[in-house]
Amino acid sequence: MRIIRYLHEERVSYGIIEKGGICPCDCDPFTGLVRQSGILDPAGVKLLPPVVPPNIICLGLNYRAHAAETGHSLPAELLVFIKATTALCGPGDPIILPAQYPDQIDYEAELAIVIGKLARNVPEDKVDEYILGYTAANDVSNRAVQFSDGQWARAKSHDTFCPVGPAIVTYLDADNLAVTCRLDGEVMQASSTADMIFPVRRIVSHLSHCFTLLPGTLILTGTPSGVGFMRKPPVYLRPGQVVEVEIEGIGILANPVVKCAPP
Repeated sequence: MRIIRYLHEERVSYGIIEKGGICPCDCDPFTGLVRQSGILDPAGVKLLPPVVPPNIICLGLNYRAHAAETGHSLPAELLVFIKATTALCGPGDPIILPAQYPDQIDYEAELAIVIGKLARNVPEDKVDEYILGYTAANDVSNRAVQFSDGQWARAKSHDTFCPVGPAIVTYLDADNLAVTCRLDGEVMQASSTADMIFPVRRIVSHLSHCFTLLPGTLILTGTPSGVGFMRKPPVYLRPGQVVEVEIEGIGILANPVVKCAPP
């Protein structure tokens, strides 16, 4: 099932993509979608982030090749940080370069987990029961702030720094999915979730033993190698560019890059 959230005739709704059209739904995926009559043309709606998360939890250094390119040994435990929910934006929304250090903004293509029901102390072999589905995310990062602060929350949480979408896909095997990032059509990252150090079930189980995962919680699972700050010369986002994150089985999340508006 492909679940979207959209704006149509000034109303925000959930829907299911079927045969190229949208089946509108009442309620939400966490309490149970209720299909309505009629089919909408996707061209007539604006896609929104497919979930409004109560929390955005992220992992760093969770791909072997990315750890290697940054000169780090493989972490023994999950490296966890929080991204502000106000960073959320959807398909087609602009990534706005911040006024502070606008020249060192980086892309990070990531598979994102959407939690379907309250999860606490979940064993790994039960994790699938708590996952609603998966979507694509871009963990946009202010590298200057990240490296100066020594912790990552501010660098990862500027407004628009968490594009998510286009859909939540349920019943997807997340253990070996292609993950790709393109900048103006040029491939910058190309890997697979098989390169993850900590796979999806380990991630959700571990986090659920740290704190309660509420329905709708978004978990970004880390990024592959090929990030901009490790390139020679470095490649950072610039106004006028378009960055695309593609996850196999989910689709393409595309966002234009714009400069910050004057104060």
